[in-house]
Amino acid sequence: MEEEIESKRKSKHSSDEKKGNIFVKIIICLIMFVIIVAIFGIIWYNTSLSGTGTSDEKVEIDIPLGSNSSTIAEILKENDLIKSSLTFKIYVKMNNVTTFQAGSYTLTKDMNVETIVESLQSGIVFKDTSYNLTFVEGKTMPYIAKVIAENTDNTEQDVYDLLKDEEYLDSLIDEYWFITDEIKKADIYYPLEGYLFPDTYSFDEKDVPVKEIFKTMLDKMKNVLEPYKTDIEKSSYTPHELLTLASIIETEAIFDKDRKDVSSVFYNRLSVDMSLGSDVTTYYAFKIELGTRDLNKDEINTYNPYNTRGPNMNGKLPVGPVSNPSKASIEAAIYPNDTDNLFFVADKEGNIYFTKTNEEHQAKVNEIKANNDWIF
Repeated sequence: MEEEIESKRKSKHSSDEKKGNIFVKIIICLIMFVIIVAIFGIIWYNTSLSGTGTSDEKVEIDIPLGSNSSTIAEILKENDLIKSSLTFKIYVKMNNVTTFQAGSYTLTKDMNVETIVESLQSGIVFKDTSYNLTFVEGKTMPYIAKVIAENTDNTEQDVYDLLKDEEYLDSLIDEYWFITDEIKKADIYYPLEGYLFPDTYSFDEKDVPVKEIFKTMLDKMKNVLEPYKTDIEKSSYTPHELLTLASIIETEAIFDKDRKDVSSVFYNRLSVDMSLGSDVTTYYAFKIELGTRDLNKDEINTYNPYNTRGPNMNGKLPVGPVSNPSKASIEAAIYPNDTDNLFFVADKEGNIYFTKTNEEHQAKVNEIKANNDWIF
């Protein structure tokens, strides 16, 4: 009898063990299934973000007033501008996109979802027109005035006259949260320097007013800055000061990978009451075209509220921006890397070398010159 009971006990234990093993296998299979589905989902999502064709394939669409993301997704899918309506809606949700600008757009099929969303947010209508204005990052107001004069019915003087219009400047201060009375400081050369976002813009008519061009560029800057608004407001620096810093970073660093490290050097110098010592601010201060020649001692040593290599500029930013910065430089100004570097120097290829001490810096400068890699 005891043997029979023991046999049954062992049989039950064996059965329970088999059931347990089967349960574990099922759980493992389910986990693997979920992982595989997630991997394929991520691959599908990323693939679906890309364009549907080439830049030669242009499509005109109309976005009605009050359209939400679902309506816009349908319009884009019907016109074969996106691969998936679901992907578009997921992207919009994940990136907290809440507003789109109604209007007529000419888009190309090589645009990815990110580019399409930016276009529909900014209200910039990409049309097949001869009145396209392209403004390159890191350039100054005289360059902007020249581009406008060469491509529209406006003159360079029209641009400068508008920048002197106090009533116009006050209206911008009222309209845009990132523009303040700082643009009206007496020493500033051009009040909107640094605020006009560099990009390609299209206009229907060649006689487009300078005000409309500026509004389009300022609206784009507003869209670029909006995701950073909270952090900008928390910063110990004003939007004007951050754009000033971004403008220096833009012209000091050719490659995006260096921008946050350059920003770190400037923050470190400001924190210990050093001068920024930036050549690009001296070029701007004395209205010398950047990179045309080396600076002389008189220029370096002369006080100017833009010249951070001159006297009385320890721990100070220039009075205003010295170029119109890209998004990468703006982001670098807001979020610098955390380093102990106080110096950097670039070779003629734009490669930047960072150092902590003046001795290390001078050694690197000598090395660059010895290798014939100095810019001049």
